[in-house]
This record gives sequence, C-alpha cells and structure tokens, in this order.
Amino acid sequence: MTKRQQKLVIKGIVLVVLIALIFLLSHYGPQPFGVLEPLWNGEEAPSRKARLVRFLMSLGPYSSAVFILLQALQVVASPIPGELTGVVGGYIYGKFFGFFLSTLGLTLGSWIAFEVAHGLGRPFVEKFVRKEILEKFDFVTSNTGTLVCFLLFLLPGFPKDYLCYLLGLSRMSMGTFMIVSTIGRMPGTYFLTIQGASLRSQEYFTAVIFALISAAIIFLAYLYRVSLFHWLKHKKGDFRSPG
Repeated sequence: MTKRQQKLVIKGIVLVVLIALIFLLSHYGPQPFGVLEPLWNGEEAPSRKARLVRFLMSLGPYSSAVFILLQALQVVASPIPGELTGVVGGYIYGKFFGFFLSTLGLTLGSWIAFEVAHGLGRPFVEKFVRKEILEKFDFVTSNTGTLVCFLLFLLPGFPKDYLCYLLGLSRMSMGTFMIVSTIGRMPGTYFLTIQGASLRSQEYFTAVIFALISAAIIFLAYLYRVSLFHWLKHKKGDFRSPG
C-alpha cells in the first residue's frame, strides 16, 4: 500500500469515527427541539420543506445527527439545496442550535470535499465539477491568497461547494482551508437560520426582513459581479470575468 493510499485509509477511518461520535452525541446530548408543532400539519400536499421537517422530527434523538449529515451531504453532492436545509435547521432547532448544527455539518462536508479532491486529484474533480464552472474558477487552484478565498466563501451566490473541491487541488493547507471555509460560510448560515427560527415562532415580520436583506445582498453581489471579479483578478490570479 502506497503512502497516498495509507493516508486515504486513515482519513476514512477518522470520518467513520466522527460520524459515530455525532450519532452518540445526538442520542445522549441535549435534544434541541422546539416546543411548537410543525406549521404545516394541515397541508394536504406538504411542501419539500414540510416533508423534510417531518422526516427529521420523526427521527427523535437521532434527528440532530441526520441533519448534520444532510448538511454535509449537500456540500459533497448537493442533493438538497443549502438554502432549504439552512432554513429547516432554524425552524426545528432554533437560532442557537440550528446555527451550530448547520455550521458543524457544512464544516464536515467542506472537509470531505477538500480531502476527496486532494486525494483523488484533478481527473476526479473534472468529472464531478461542471466544465464551465471549472474553467471560470480554475484560478483558485493556483497560489490564490487566503483573503481572496475567504471573500469567495463570503460572497452570496458563489458556488461554495465547488470551491471546496477546487481548493483541494491547490497548495492551501487543510488547516487554513477549514478556517477560511467555516468562518466564510457563517454569515449566510446565520441569515438562513434566523429565517427558519422566525417562521417557527411565527415572527413573520422578522423572517421577511431577513429574507429581504438576503435578497438585497445577493442582488448587489450579482450587480457588481464583474467589478468583484476584476478586483479579485488584480489581487491574485488570471481568469475570465463572468459574462
């Protein structure tokens, strides 16, 4: 067995141990459920959000663990939109626990994506990441500055899940990546959590305000996307502006 294969096996064992610990803590730790019944009980055709809420609440003490893994999975494979899971986390678990569990899941998923790309290399990433995305943001695989990468995680609407894979191909250390990706995701995660928690407590005005703020930030980021990309190009790396 080569050194590379040994490292992959060790990291796989670490991942299995982490997942086992998550389930143990979920079962024996605090149960961060809200006290209200789901708002969608009377729906004849529940929305995807309602179905996800009911599914998680039906899991009892293992709900938190499954939610963390869902958040991780949406980074690695994107089966569920991150906006949906973020809001649902706030709705079920409240502001504090919702934000904590979402952050934990996103951090786990980011680490997995980074390590998979780092271990399997560019041929795997080229099969997984869409060609147009890879060509547009391939600059991050060069010696891109930490600040630039942090801003990319911070920017709303930026494909952060793909960014994890691309940075796995770079020379960025795993420790730096974990700090940059975790802190950079936090503002967006907090906004989604607050929206969900406000819906649960029926504070609709707060939910609308945060939704409008989020929409305004996304709109401004889209409006000035060319300027932002040119600024990033000046800071580090040569790449195309988005059309």
